[in-house]
Amino acid sequence: MTSRILMATALALALAACGSKNTKPEAKPAPLPAFKPTAELRVQWSAGLASLEESMLAPAFAGGSVYAADRKGDLARFDAAGRQVWKVRTLPRLSGGVATNGERVVVASSDGDLAAHDAADGKQVWKISVGGEVLAEPLLTGELAIVRIGDNKIVAYGLADGSRRWVYQRAQAPLALRSYGGLSQADGLVFAGFAGGKLVALTTAGGLQRWEATVAQPKGSNEIERLTDVVGKPVVQGDMVCVSSFQGRVACVERAGGSLRWARDFSSAAGLAADAGNVFLTDSADAVHALDASTGATVWKQDKLSLRRLGQPLIVGDTLVVADGMGYVHAMSRRDGGFVANYRVDSSGVRAPLQALPNQAFAVQAVDGDLYALNLRR
Repeated sequence: MTSRILMATALALALAACGSKNTKPEAKPAPLPAFKPTAELRVQWSAGLASLEESMLAPAFAGGSVYAADRKGDLARFDAAGRQVWKVRTLPRLSGGVATNGERVVVASSDGDLAAHDAADGKQVWKISVGGEVLAEPLLTGELAIVRIGDNKIVAYGLADGSRRWVYQRAQAPLALRSYGGLSQADGLVFAGFAGGKLVALTTAGGLQRWEATVAQPKGSNEIERLTDVVGKPVVQGDMVCVSSFQGRVACVERAGGSLRWARDFSSAAGLAADAGNVFLTDSADAVHALDASTGATVWKQDKLSLRRLGQPLIVGDTLVVADGMGYVHAMSRRDGGFVANYRVDSSGVRAPLQALPNQAFAVQAVDGDLYALNLRR
């Protein structure tokens, strides 16, 4: 049976609407929280690219440079001061990327094409067809570009020439989210989440499955209620791998064998951040949570950003930053969740994941494509 795929954000909004009565007024995003700033977010530099449209293209950083792209197919490199080093036209209808190791830059399209460029001058090194849509950024490790194709296939290609090295494929689910589930790696293993609350570890060298863990169990009386797809990029922290699932749980498993360390009931489609002490997430109601990394117990909850369409949190020094759908970046204390600063970067809003930069800075790409490097100062 052909898999049916739903966009994660659209489904979340639909489910929220179904759970409310028509007689009630439509819920509105929370106003900006009132607080006394103890830090300042400043724009170090900015650059203009075309719109991201519906894609989740996000900037990447390597070797002191930021690489970014737009939906129509422009790919650019910027140095530490924001000066454009080069800009080239790559694949049209970009949807997956940007990934770089400082030598190669890899992007992918909704049309099923994958392209690698030389990081030094932007020249295209190779281009191949992968036979399906790529939504998340490829994972570059060693001599491989590992790519997630559709909702059930992972393929490794040689970075030098684009030759296919191995394929891992799962059976299609009856219903799956069209989500931007990324890949992570550590110690020769690649970690990926799938429909039905599954997390797998594959060998980087050959794509062989080392283990499979169930981090969430489907529940409900129909296919939509039973959606528990693992979303976002698995987060490797110490000897654990942590993931979130839609309408399911946030869980951490042992990296070596996949045994469940702990799990908490949360619905989150934005992905996680983690440090040695805590796991951070935004839930489907746009509350931000800090959970103890060893037990999953709640450390703090920040619920003053409800319905502002928060993205994946990012750790910047001793703060946690998160962007919202109205273009604001919010900085809060990692210790207690209290707000320390906020700044509106772009009225078009922010959907794409933030990218960490050196010296407590980070890159933000807005929906209209504009790219910003922000610095947090106390």
